[in-house]
Amino acid sequence: MNTLLRIRHLDKHFANGRHALRDINIDVARGDMVALIGASGSGKSTLLRHIAGLVAADGGSQSLVEIDGCCVQKGGRIHRDIRKVRSQVGFVFQQFNLVARLPVLVNVLVGSLHRMPWWRSLARVFTAQERAQALDALARVGIADCHAQRASTLSGGQQQRAAIARTLVQGAKVVLADEPIASLDPESSRKVMEILARINREDGCTVIVSLHQVDVAMKYCPRVVALNQGRVVFDGPSSALTPALLHELYGVQAEELLRPVAPEPAPPVAVPWTAQPASAV
Repeated sequence: MNTLLRIRHLDKHFANGRHALRDINIDVARGDMVALIGASGSGKSTLLRHIAGLVAADGGSQSLVEIDGCCVQKGGRIHRDIRKVRSQVGFVFQQFNLVARLPVLVNVLVGSLHRMPWWRSLARVFTAQERAQALDALARVGIADCHAQRASTLSGGQQQRAAIARTLVQGAKVVLADEPIASLDPESSRKVMEILARINREDGCTVIVSLHQVDVAMKYCPRVVALNQGRVVFDGPSSALTPALLHELYGVQAEELLRPVAPEPAPPVAVPWTAQPASAV
C-alpha cells in the first residue's frame, strides 16, 4: 500500500478529563476515499483536527501523525514545519469558513496564499493566472456564475462547494471534510458528496470525510473507519456495515447512524384553474 497518511498511538484527553481519542492506529493509502463514521461525540472531528495539526495529542505520549512521510505531530508536539505540511491538507468545515463579506472568487483564491510572497498575500494581489485557476475550480464545482457575489449571498450548499473549490486551488494532496453535509438539504448534500467523489477519482486526491449517515458512507466511500467513544471499532469495506453489525458496535446509538437522509420534498403540483359557470359563483 502506498501510504499517504500514517497515524500511530494517537491519544487525546481534554481539560475536563474526557478521553476523546484512544490509541488510534490508521493507515490511509494515496488516492483512497474513506468515511469516518460515528455517533455524536465519538471523536470524528477531533481526529480530523489532529490529522491537520490543528490540535496536539497528549503530551509525552507515543503519538505520531505523518502525511506523505512528513511529520504533522509527534509525542504531543506539533512539528515546527507544520505550515509546509498544512499547505498539502485541504480542510472543509461543516460551517464553510468563508469570509462572508468577500467575493466568492477571493474566498477561493485564499487557497493559493501559501504559494505567494508575504506582501502579495497581505495585499490580496492575485495574478490573472491565479484568478483563472480559481474560476476553473468554481466551474468544476458548478458555481462559476457566482464568482463575483459576496459569500454571504450563497446558499449553504453553494458555500460548501466554494470551500471545496478552495481546496482545489490549494492543490491539496489530502482533503479532510468534517461533516460537510450536516447542515445541508438532501439535494445539496448529494451534490457535495458527488463533487468530493469526483475530485478523488479525477485528481487522485485522498479524501477523508466524517459522516453521520451510513447510507451516504456506503454510497460514496469504499472504506469506512468507525469510531465509538474515541476508539476505532471497525475499519474495513463499507459493504460490510450491516445493520446487525452497527447495532453490535453502537447499541441504541446505531439508529442515529442508520437514519437515512430524508428525500427532497416533491414540489407542489400546480392544478389548472377551471372557470366556474356564473351560476356556481
